[in-house]
Amino acid sequence: GNKYILVAVNYLLKWVEAKALPTNDAQLVCKFLKNLFARFGTPRAIISDRGTHFCNDQFAKVMQKFDVTHHLATPYHPQTSGQVEVSNCGLKRILERTIGENHASWSDKLDDALWAFRTAYKTSIGCTPYKLVYGKACHLPIELEHKAY
Repeated sequence: GNKYILVAVNYLLKWVEAKALPTNDAQLVCKFLKNLFARFGTPRAIISDRGTHFCNDQFAKVMQKFDVTHHLATPYHPQTSGQVEVSNCGLKRILERTIGENHASWSDKLDDALWAFRTAYKTSIGCTPYKLVYGKACHLPIELEHKAY
């Protein structure tokens, strides 16, 4: 089973990516980031905590290969990685509401939680992250149910 959630946030768009993982090792983190780079392009910089899965040769090589600057968050100062902390709290809240008593199913509900998070209005950007990324509003299930054909 999965024990960890790896979270990445685009600071400008408030777009959240997350993946449920059984371990939090460098190889899985690097694979996750390479997938994001292939989909969205490479960022100029990445801010991470000081976890061993970010502070190692393999991670450093990926950063160098893709010309990404790696900044480390200040220990015991979660504001440095505030966007991720806010996203973590939001995802956790959504997951808690959707999984109910069956905590074993949390990783199955992660995609639903991400979808809810990405389609929620964010005051700081004046729209949803979904609209910024895709250039259109997302058709929510309730709208699809009542759509006239």
